[in-house]
Amino acid sequence: MTRLFGTDGVRGLANGLLTAELALDLAVSAAHVLADRGEFARERPLAVVGRDTRISGQFLEAAVVAGLASAGVDVLVLGVLPTPGTAYLTGSLDADLGVMLSASHNAMPDNGIKFLARGGHKLDDALEVAIEKRMGEPWDRPTGAGVGRVAPHLTAVSEYAAHLVRTIEHPLAGLTVVVDCAEGAAWEAAPRALEDAGATVIAIHAHPDGTNINENCGSTHLGSLQAAVLEHGADVGFGLDGDADRCLAVDHEGTVVDGDQILAILALSLSDQGRLARDTVVATVMSNLGFVNAMRAHDIGVRQTKVGDRYVLEAMKLSGYSLGGEQSGHVILSDHATTGDGILTALHVMERMVTTGRTLKDLASVMTRLPQVLLNVPNVDKSRADEDAVLAAAVAEEEALLGERGRVLLRPSGTEPLVRVMVEAPTAEEAEQVASRLAEVVKSQLSL
Repeated sequence: MTRLFGTDGVRGLANGLLTAELALDLAVSAAHVLADRGEFARERPLAVVGRDTRISGQFLEAAVVAGLASAGVDVLVLGVLPTPGTAYLTGSLDADLGVMLSASHNAMPDNGIKFLARGGHKLDDALEVAIEKRMGEPWDRPTGAGVGRVAPHLTAVSEYAAHLVRTIEHPLAGLTVVVDCAEGAAWEAAPRALEDAGATVIAIHAHPDGTNINENCGSTHLGSLQAAVLEHGADVGFGLDGDADRCLAVDHEGTVVDGDQILAILALSLSDQGRLARDTVVATVMSNLGFVNAMRAHDIGVRQTKVGDRYVLEAMKLSGYSLGGEQSGHVILSDHATTGDGILTALHVMERMVTTGRTLKDLASVMTRLPQVLLNVPNVDKSRADEDAVLAAAVAEEEALLGERGRVLLRPSGTEPLVRVMVEAPTAEEAEQVASRLAEVVKSQLSL
């Protein structure tokens, strides 16, 4: 049987794969696993439930709340709130369980269910497996006073926004920012937090109707953000995704600043303050070599993990690092959050602009991005990618030719029958040539 949980909860077509019945069963099973652990903060377990703006989130919220309450769990309904906001309130309200309903940057028809442990941390694999195993099992249902109570938590957005503002020490007065809310979960929280921090805020794509989330907007479609920054003469712009756990930036000239560059800016900021734990930042193997070179030039170590924010988080928790992230804009500031947080990231980038008096363009120039080419080679036996001697020799030959000027990364897809070939080189032309040669070898050696 295919595992239900993916790398970021349970995700799929709402009312297709992800039905109300499945949501209810998952919630009941999660309540049973929680009860077995017996680590309640109070006599009765408490859960909080947040969601993004997708219309399917309404029936999924109802199903999850019903499942939890029917299993004897009290529930606070947070309403529309970013994923990191739900994580924060899971901790601040001392809840035993957090549930977030969102499919992040996916298109509107999809949705997802993500469970959070006490403190707002992502569940580990063992707990997700336990939840799956207990779905559909017979159980004794509580009755009378034993069922859970359900109540709205009406101050969720204001509490979360206030927390975000408290994480910075310098007001953002004098800066004008455009924030693209992706018609998603941050439509209210992002403008409020940025305004309360002192910035002049222009919010775009902040009128969600339940169907327009991520539609030609947000971190995956930055065109309208770039245009708005130029139109308003703003100092900076930030594009969030549907659940606001990541962001990308745009400088005052309309140039995109990606997650690697944001991570470099924040690494230097924390280092200057003596707050970069172990003088190391955590990134993934997909981070641009220019980022690694920039960190090395400033005596900052880089710990690289597999692709995925959960692997970044695992490395950070294991070794006590304070900063990590991905090229896609997931940035984790563990002194303030248990997950990636796009609004938090924006606040701290802007604080760096204020304290240094430098533009985002100037700050981002700390690293020079090497041209990066990524080719997907489909319909191949990805399981043999790490074993084929001919392919290994071809990679070694290209790496020898590139030397320290670039790098090669072959990575089997985690979900599809394909191998990704990524090459970085001093010029785009050279990167494309190397990637094309290796893609041909992958096809010839691993064809099905």
